[in-house]
Amino acid sequence: MSWYWAFSLLVGMVLALMALGVPVAFAFLLTNLVGVPFYLGGLSGVTHLVANSADAVASFHLAPLPLFVLMGEMFFHSGLAVRVFDSLDMLFGRVRGRLSYLTVAGGTVFATLSGSSLANGALLGSLMVPEMLRRGYKRYMAFGPILGTGGLAMIIPPSTLAVLLGSLAGIDIGALLVAGILPGFLLALFYVVLIFIQVRLDPDAAPAYDTERVSWNVAIRSFALNVLPMGLVVFCVVGLILLGVATPTEAAAFGVFGVMVLCLLFRAPLIQTIQRSLLATIRVSASILLIVMGSAIFSQLLAFSGASAGLIKWTTSFDVAPFVILLSMFFVLLLLGMFMEQISIMMLTVPVFFPLAGSLGYDLVWFGVIVLLGLEIGLATPPLGLLLFVLHGVAPKGTTLEQVAWAAVPYIGCALLLVALIMVFPPIALYLTQFVR
Repeated sequence: MSWYWAFSLLVGMVLALMALGVPVAFAFLLTNLVGVPFYLGGLSGVTHLVANSADAVASFHLAPLPLFVLMGEMFFHSGLAVRVFDSLDMLFGRVRGRLSYLTVAGGTVFATLSGSSLANGALLGSLMVPEMLRRGYKRYMAFGPILGTGGLAMIIPPSTLAVLLGSLAGIDIGALLVAGILPGFLLALFYVVLIFIQVRLDPDAAPAYDTERVSWNVAIRSFALNVLPMGLVVFCVVGLILLGVATPTEAAAFGVFGVMVLCLLFRAPLIQTIQRSLLATIRVSASILLIVMGSAIFSQLLAFSGASAGLIKWTTSFDVAPFVILLSMFFVLLLLGMFMEQISIMMLTVPVFFPLAGSLGYDLVWFGVIVLLGLEIGLATPPLGLLLFVLHGVAPKGTTLEQVAWAAVPYIGCALLLVALIMVFPPIALYLTQFVR
């Protein structure tokens, strides 16, 4: 069978099952059950399927994933996130549009502590939207910063999706996590500039209002007590990797330990926090690992059938510059992001895109950052961007999905600008990786 028929059959079956409402993990598993006997050789292929399924989820490279999820859940359930937002609120004083700035600042801090974009978006939405609308903020000023900042957890370490991407693509997970630091904070800076421009163009979008005056001594003391200690967790995760002291798995474990220490210091209900966080972690991790199991066999099917090699050979046969192929792959990510969730997109594209990028001579860690940014944009892209639905779910009654989607447009523009800069100036993503490679 020609490679294009094999590719169409396997990918088409996965997409058809997803379109019928079959969960992602089961769509891959059903496709594997049909394809394995055909491409890997009858009953021996089924035996191969069972053996490789266990190997796929027993990989040590996946160990940071549940630990990062647990760290973010503990940060949320312990109430530490609320303390961070309250302290940052004091620092902004009476700045016009300060709640939008606060959303970016607090969301960036939470992104460095949670690792989950959806958790980031849900927290920001439930905390900030009601307050901003009550203060008279226009909807685009309330929704936009949350949609933009919510996705920062996808590229700022610790990112659970970056760990998953690094494992699937077979690249250095530590380097990929570190590579997201500068792009993540640069994107947050873009959001701050965007809010400043929006407020200048439309002052009524963020009306001024009286607030309780707080002295600088009180504000700085609150920041020192409630925000600076969170640097312990950031150091445990990012600092230890940069210093070469810990692997991503060890850093994730230190991060969980750091949150537990903070819970004790702030007298949070530790046992109750751990119980709730463990239950949430089990649910999230089990679903992700089941998808990983199915996708690992799916990648092998694409390889054994000749689909991956055939597609790469066909793509590179065009007389176009490698940069054009890079743009084409990024466009595919954006297109898929309109209709599919991020893990599904990764499962379909990683087996093809990363070998293709490697054959074109691109640095795979640099390419991984671009892929993560493409997936982040998909979170806020209609009609099926998951962050749109998360924010719509916590928004006041009467809010339409269209209003939420339009608020995301300028923030998507900021992300696209960052992608363009990284493509032109790769050191934006690769500078810090020299310390961990």
